[in-house]
Amino acid sequence: MTILQDTPARHFLQSLGTLLPRPKAILAVSAHWETNIPTVSNPAANETIHDFYGFPPELYAQHYTPPVAHGLAGRLAALLGEAGLPCSTDHARGLDHGAWVPLKLAYPEADIPVIQLSVQTERGTRHHIALGTALRKLREEGTLIFCSGTFTHDLRRFRGGRPALDAPETQDVTDFSTWMNAKIMAGDLAALADYRRLAPYAAEEHPTEEHLLPLHVALGAAGPTIQPERLHSSVEYGFMRMDAYAFA
Repeated sequence: MTILQDTPARHFLQSLGTLLPRPKAILAVSAHWETNIPTVSNPAANETIHDFYGFPPELYAQHYTPPVAHGLAGRLAALLGEAGLPCSTDHARGLDHGAWVPLKLAYPEADIPVIQLSVQTERGTRHHIALGTALRKLREEGTLIFCSGTFTHDLRRFRGGRPALDAPETQDVTDFSTWMNAKIMAGDLAALADYRRLAPYAAEEHPTEEHLLPLHVALGAAGPTIQPERLHSSVEYGFMRMDAYAFA
């Protein structure tokens, strides 16, 4: 709903394209594509996947069809192979909402080639840091590694009724996010890899890990000396943090 709602996160994403150097291509790592092994999309054309149900018709009318970064798909597979990581290619998959929603807001002209890379939720944080590490060279080649999830993501809290969009943040969300931000800004990869044991309320904020693992890909791609910048921080419904970081 970020693409339709008048929220700080939406306004931030609409400005994102002006905050970053224009990339030659975009590799989107989305929480909404989970596979057993790393898989890269390389379809003939990007299609918009509406991978959700029960939302307003206006959302299903949204489309985002940038060119496919065909050359990037092969380059990515080669880099993963050099790192000893298996890689598969999906020639049919388009862009899921974890990719097209933020990218349509940030780059509405849809003129930058895009492909996606899947996450392997059962493999955990260290696997995803290694995945990002294998992709570091892409940054030097003009590719934006765009990792999309949510800083906190416990959708079970909708079961008792939908809270107000601008509801005050709950203390557990604050405590978890404050810990995560401190470790990110300190470049403490060891702690971030072990966040599930060390961070307060980690299992509550992420009952499953897929929405945080794209962050670990970004951390790995950032390099051994992480130079983080928090670009945005906001909360929706009192429990869904929408923080965003860039790594120089």
